[in-house]
Amino acid sequence: MAFDIDKLVQKLKSANQQKSDFVGLMDSFRNPYLVLIACILSLRTNDKTTYPATLRMLKLADNPHDMKDINVNELAKAIYPVGFYENKAKQIIELSRIIDEELEGKVPDEIEDLVKFNGVGRKTANLVLARGFNKPAICVDVHVHRIFNRLGYVKTKNPEETEFALRAKLPEKHWIDINTLIVTHGQNCCTPRNPKCSECPIEEFCKKII
Repeated sequence: MAFDIDKLVQKLKSANQQKSDFVGLMDSFRNPYLVLIACILSLRTNDKTTYPATLRMLKLADNPHDMKDINVNELAKAIYPVGFYENKAKQIIELSRIIDEELEGKVPDEIEDLVKFNGVGRKTANLVLARGFNKPAICVDVHVHRIFNRLGYVKTKNPEETEFALRAKLPEKHWIDINTLIVTHGQNCCTPRNPKCSECPIEEFCKKII
């Protein structure tokens, strides 16, 4: 059948699949700084580990002015055992210093400026724009890359290619919400191995490209 992306998105919304605690937390922030530092913690770390680590981090500071003065060892201890926790602690403190002292406390709202921060790539930058600034942006992680290729909606080799393919094809009205919908679907149903096709709310659209 023809690929009706509007219908697919509506079916994912209607399925009301269970968000992970971390995804729910990120959706609740509506603050670009919090989205930025939480996303940094999440890189190469699963949501179950990232969620409590984010809460521990925010007990120390929740704004760049206070965060830049946190002792790096104290922050590293708070966010352990996220992946590369020592490097991430240094990274968060340094970008907090730059935001507070050089950018008047304001997180940049353009991808080109966000990726200038050490360790911030397009995935993180897009999520900051979408969730922090409510600006149309497509955050492509492994779930979004895998599932849109599995569906046959795009044919790409890596997440960055997928981002630009989706920018060209996916209606802009879906950009902000698509990451949460697809990530949640990927965690609940469309897993990398042994996807639960018999339970899938969008199975009718899927070409099952592995």
